[in-house]
Amino acid sequence: MAFDHRKYVAFKPVAKTDRRWPDKVIEKAPTWCAVDLRDGNQALVKPMTVAQKQRMFDLLVKLGFKEIEIGFPAASQPDFDFCRKLIEENRIPEDVKIQVLTQARPELIERTYEALAGARKAIVHVYNSTSTVQREQVFGLDRDGIREIAVSGAKVVRDMAARHPETEWTFQYSPESFTGTELDFAAEVIDAVSDVWRPDQGQPMIINLPATVEMATPNVFADQIEWICDNIKRREHISISVHTHNDRGCAVAAAELAVMAGADRVEGTLMGNGERTGNMDLVTMAMNLYSQGIDPTLDLSGMAAISEVVEACTEISTHPRHPYAGELVFTAFSGSHQDAIRKCLARRKEGEAWNVAYLPIDPFDVGRRYEEVVRINSQSGKGGVAYVLERDYNISLPRWLQIEFSKVVQREAETNGGEIDSLTIHRLFEDRYLKVHADWVLRSYDLHRDEEGVRAEVSVGSESAPVRLEGRGLGAVEAVSEALESRFGISIAVEAYDEFALGEGTNANALACIRLTANGKHCSAAALAEDTTSATLQALFSAVAQAVGTEMPESAREAEVAGA
Repeated sequence: MAFDHRKYVAFKPVAKTDRRWPDKVIEKAPTWCAVDLRDGNQALVKPMTVAQKQRMFDLLVKLGFKEIEIGFPAASQPDFDFCRKLIEENRIPEDVKIQVLTQARPELIERTYEALAGARKAIVHVYNSTSTVQREQVFGLDRDGIREIAVSGAKVVRDMAARHPETEWTFQYSPESFTGTELDFAAEVIDAVSDVWRPDQGQPMIINLPATVEMATPNVFADQIEWICDNIKRREHISISVHTHNDRGCAVAAAELAVMAGADRVEGTLMGNGERTGNMDLVTMAMNLYSQGIDPTLDLSGMAAISEVVEACTEISTHPRHPYAGELVFTAFSGSHQDAIRKCLARRKEGEAWNVAYLPIDPFDVGRRYEEVVRINSQSGKGGVAYVLERDYNISLPRWLQIEFSKVVQREAETNGGEIDSLTIHRLFEDRYLKVHADWVLRSYDLHRDEEGVRAEVSVGSESAPVRLEGRGLGAVEAVSEALESRFGISIAVEAYDEFALGEGTNANALACIRLTANGKHCSAAALAEDTTSATLQALFSAVAQAVGTEMPESAREAEVAGA
């Protein structure tokens, strides 16, 4: 059997009984470093053009990134040229540090400094692999040999920087494949590099701890980070950075737990593009902090524009369920979800803390419209349908009509498949409840109240030959119902009716909804008018028309002619 789990060995966790990070809470954003132009770019089927790189760099600057890794100039001529372009054309803001990657090899480090000549601020990121499997199976070196590569590289980095005092240098070292490296050896190599750079004497230094391949659960990675923070020399003078990959789908979680465990800095890419399953998603982690009331120090309010640039530069589409950026991420199709969202939004007052069911953040904060939140398909319920009518047409339905009309919409969705848009919902409502046949148009009414109740005189039907009705009752609906019963010989039992004012002011329209039984047939209708009485009477006529037919009965016409 090819699918055989027995070929794998479980990752050995850290033997750590003094872990403190589980009790920590993230209270501020880490320093961010975007690696879209290096790690992200090298993972593309079609690497970015210069124009695409420039567009991505400009976006990262606009979003507020102060550290941006722009490439591997010693290994790639396009990366070298792009680095020179940014420097020579003065495209790097004064408060932004560019970062470049190089292996710990003298000739590559020297080429790196050529690419950075004239930069105001720069981070030289040097690395070599330290993991057990790389040592034994790739390089064939023991611990001493691997440590010597790191120390030699650190010395070249230091010496080359001394030749260019005009630049504000930061040194960064990564023990590549850190997660597969014995912790005591990782600390040994880090201390050896620190002995060369001496951050305690003023040289800014970053130690980047990459999960080059994600090998264990995020809590194990957090243990590794906390262990390193506790056991390396000069910790207070060193910025601890993490660079997590997503092989197990936990890159964001691992980075968050790493910050809890003591990391000061996080590397990643917008939308998580990167080798294999991707890098740590900067958008997701930053927005996670934002959702907890923490300033992410990045402006992600224009999420659609961010997605557009990332897609154009990487030629990778944003998944519709991508956290915070996906087209459907704030959308509710489920009826119960829609109902809860509708009720929470209706109760919410301006200035209150955000607390809306099923929406972890306000979609408006990232440039999304509320029109996108509730969308209707065959899985939707009364709450969603009601929300769309309220949101787009200022039509509020009573609960009984919400339930009834949602079934009409559901049948339409099941028949045609897919999503039902707002215009279709409104058309269905008009066709089913608001449409008035010419024979049943309310022309005029006159209501008189006395000690016995209400006397109603109503004119209904065609403009040229209206039918006049008279009746008495405790209210207008009962009086007109009595008139209809006596004229047409039908029985009418009104089960429910509701009136709503639409808008404000003396010219406000009104909506009336009515449900009744006429001659044993259940009928519902609604009407819009300038006042609630007109709307109620028109809804009554429309509902009766469903029971007796859309055309006025001939007996009514004959009686009207005889009376004339």
